[in-house]
Amino acid sequence: MKEFKAIIDAYRAIDFSKHMAALATVVKVSGSSYRSPGARMLITDNGKWIGSISGGCLEGDALRKARQVMQTREPVTVTYDTREESNQNLGIGLGCNGVIDVLIEPVVPDGHNPIRLFEELTTRNAPHLIATVYRGSMLAEKVIMTPDGDITSRLSDEQLTDRITHDLFRIYEGRKTESREYQSPAYDVEVFLELVAPNIKLMIFGAGFDARPVSQFAKMLGWDVEVTDECVAHIAPVFFPDADKLSLCDRKFIDRDFQITPYTACVLMSHNYEYDRDVLKKLLDSQTPYIGILGPRKRFDKMLSEFKEDGIALSSDRMDTIHSPIGLDIGAETPDEIALSIVSEIKSRFSSRSGGFLKYRRGPIHLRDPRDGQIFRQIFVQNSDDQQATG
Repeated sequence: MKEFKAIIDAYRAIDFSKHMAALATVVKVSGSSYRSPGARMLITDNGKWIGSISGGCLEGDALRKARQVMQTREPVTVTYDTREESNQNLGIGLGCNGVIDVLIEPVVPDGHNPIRLFEELTTRNAPHLIATVYRGSMLAEKVIMTPDGDITSRLSDEQLTDRITHDLFRIYEGRKTESREYQSPAYDVEVFLELVAPNIKLMIFGAGFDARPVSQFAKMLGWDVEVTDECVAHIAPVFFPDADKLSLCDRKFIDRDFQITPYTACVLMSHNYEYDRDVLKKLLDSQTPYIGILGPRKRFDKMLSEFKEDGIALSSDRMDTIHSPIGLDIGAETPDEIALSIVSEIKSRFSSRSGGFLKYRRGPIHLRDPRDGQIFRQIFVQNSDDQQATG
């Protein structure tokens, strides 16, 4: 989402009376590549670009192809074969060992404009499913749908639209992108299916000195950050210059004053036991998939004991979302190191990954198959169970 925002900001700054632009999107990867399907790059005719589609290997050639697209105003799909050590067509050594398909679309303010699409989607606090034709007839046409089945954009072929919407529901369940072929007597196309999720929002409860690097790391990733505390001295813009919102809020009104969605991560780090306990109680019925509590495990165990005395029982699903002690086990000691550990754990949670060493991962680093997301969710739960058993 950070890349989307950067592309949108760059698009808004373009003077289209003087310049032209195109959008390049990675739509399919066979083998390995630096960027995954869904990576995007906005290119202007003066040779500038925002975003990336590779580690720097393909951008130069994509720029040349994009200039042709700007002139013709016709989208094209370019295939890059990086399996050879020296790709004579590109004139450079890639060695990525993969085949990458890139759709390049013209950006015309009063015509074909894929940037406007993402500009609208980023303003909505809800996920959307997008299907883009990248090979065959109907090139660059899109189906846009919400998880509830509300379709806001259709292809020119209604039958194909119906087939695609069925697969988009499956994409939403798997939370991963996919490329599919669709054939009939009327069409033979390849389509890129993707889930565009809202930006991650980080809610930090407790604005002490060690909350500041957590906010900074989260903003570096492009997340939305809100910080709240009951102490007015802590809530000062000078301490959190990059935060999107600072709030002085009594713990009793947390569920009233803050919107917590399935894309909100909550971190409790006030160092005040009673405050953290009361905030946690408020969050139990929220939709957040991640609650992290700073402090030793016995601190959280005490909260559970008090909840039990009050007749509050936590389901296994809710327990799975609570992380105490907070963070990945990287040996963090300083506030900056602890912040890195916390933000990394949140990222792994939202990506359904275990947070282990990549050197021990079997298979590709990037999840190409939607089923892999479920596999990693199972691994994550198993790791959590193992840690609970040995803790």
